[in-house]
Amino acid sequence: MHLRHMLFHCLYFYNVIGGVLFFPLVSHGARGHYARKLLNDLMEGYSNALRPVEDTDSALNVSLQITLSQIKDMDERNQVLTTYLWIRQVWHDAYLKWNKEDYDDLEMINIPSDLVWKPDIVLYNKLGEPSNTNVKLRYNGELIWDSPAITKSTCVVDVAYFPFDWQQCNLTFGSWTYNGNQVDVTLTMDGGDLSDFVENVEWECHGMPAVRNVMMYGCCSDPYTEITYTLLLKRRSSFYIFNLLLPCFLISFLAPLGFYLPADSGEKVSLGVTVLLALTVFQLLVAESMPPAESMPYIGKYYIATMTMITASTSLTIFIMNIHFCGAEARPVPHWAKVLIIDYMSKILFVYEVGENCTTPESEKTPLYSEEPMSEMGVLAILPQNYPVFPQVVKNIQYIANCFREQRSTCIKVAEWKKVAKVMDRFFMWIFFIMVFLMSILIIAKAS
Repeated sequence: MHLRHMLFHCLYFYNVIGGVLFFPLVSHGARGHYARKLLNDLMEGYSNALRPVEDTDSALNVSLQITLSQIKDMDERNQVLTTYLWIRQVWHDAYLKWNKEDYDDLEMINIPSDLVWKPDIVLYNKLGEPSNTNVKLRYNGELIWDSPAITKSTCVVDVAYFPFDWQQCNLTFGSWTYNGNQVDVTLTMDGGDLSDFVENVEWECHGMPAVRNVMMYGCCSDPYTEITYTLLLKRRSSFYIFNLLLPCFLISFLAPLGFYLPADSGEKVSLGVTVLLALTVFQLLVAESMPPAESMPYIGKYYIATMTMITASTSLTIFIMNIHFCGAEARPVPHWAKVLIIDYMSKILFVYEVGENCTTPESEKTPLYSEEPMSEMGVLAILPQNYPVFPQVVKNIQYIANCFREQRSTCIKVAEWKKVAKVMDRFFMWIFFIMVFLMSILIIAKAS
């Protein structure tokens, strides 16, 4: 009896544990059986080539939702935007319904998208083909098709305010062959979903509003519905500020310093040409990334204006150096130039010679020209009294004195021309400094 009692308990626990462990497997196996039976029943006599409506005159509503996952590239030169999107389309198929009580309360199955009819909604301005993913089919005939896609769409890029520009790129979705009376495309949300957006290193996304339009085309008399998503993008300008704008500003401020460089150094023209070549390199860098268009970005205009200014400054430097090295054969400085440049402008621009400053009185300054040529009476006047006078000695002294006078006059004339050149250098230096500063402020104000 004791042995029989123990055997009874073992069989009881075996049945209980076996039922607990294997009941889910049997249940899931039953679910799989009903899913296969359901798919076979639904696909029997079904055609995925025809629009799934009971009344061919009625429109099939398709809900569209776009989720922006990533901005992969913005090609400004070719005006092509590459994005990674998740596209959700929801519609009802009148021939794919079932009574869930007949199939063990099975409410939804996942089936390949090739087995069912799908709306031919495409991106009008070019779309990469969506991946061949499964669709979700519910018992009431509702199909949900989620498919990722890498799209390459045209986008008109306005680079006038580069690198502080905003761009608006339109993504227009609509049926390619069905008109609005056959497939009516509607919006699920007021805009694109940005909850899973991956930040881009160059562009900031400030929204993706959507609008539904009913369009009439010249080829057809029926209306066509389309959904247009507008992608609002703002360029991150820090990279371009530190790599294009700031070096240009610094190089531009080097150009006026060419006027401050001493003419005897022989590097004034070389500095201007070097600055001009550096700006040309930066201009080429900007031109390579910009689309060929009529409108030029403000940064390009700034480069052109700065290069023109440097060309003008180099030309003026050559002209001023010609004045500086005019030599003894040149004419004396005109009177108006003495009064305007040497007397007034030199004081305003603080241009003084060595040992001379703004407090030096006029009486203590060295006269620019010596007196009249020394005559014979002048020679006799400088000789000591009771000094024997020989005519030949007097003539020699007179000749030596006149030579010194002419040499001194030539040196003063050359010094005057050099001072004129120095004053003009200082004048144009401040003029070009002001021009560079105003152009820099103007380009920043315009672009930002």
